[in-house]
Amino acid sequence: MATAVELSKVVNELGLNKQNKATLGRLLTHGNLGQAEERPDGRMHAEVRIPPDELTWDPAIVVMPHGGDLELTLTNDDDNTHCAILPSNGDLKFIWLPNHSRGTATLNLDGPGYYWFSSGIGNDEGRGLVGVIAVMGDVPAEARLDRPPQPRP
Repeated sequence: MATAVELSKVVNELGLNKQNKATLGRLLTHGNLGQAEERPDGRMHAEVRIPPDELTWDPAIVVMPHGGDLELTLTNDDDNTHCAILPSNGDLKFIWLPNHSRGTATLNLDGPGYYWFSSGIGNDEGRGLVGVIAVMGDVPAEARLDRPPQPRP
């Protein structure tokens, strides 16, 4: 995980602040950015937790180096119940996270882009917990839109 001091540098290096001149750091209340670790079998793994009394995911941004399968472990260290609503190739996955519990979901995110995940249980100060899984890479040629070239980092 990147520390708060390193976070801006990492967000810049990954180009997460370039698309539409909108910075993920401006959209999310985050303290850390995590990198998914690739295992020998090609699957990736990342861990996200809910710290006590912070109403945020830590890290709130998980970066996958490319599309594929992600095993995401979620830990609720808070004294409140939360849930996780997670993206997975057009189908949402849901994990109930009672106080001081842990759950694991296997997600398939095969294309580059930003995939939002959240917890809206208990209103969580009006916005819920919001996080992003950023999948790096280029869109395959057959999936590209017919539009003018876009700025690239």
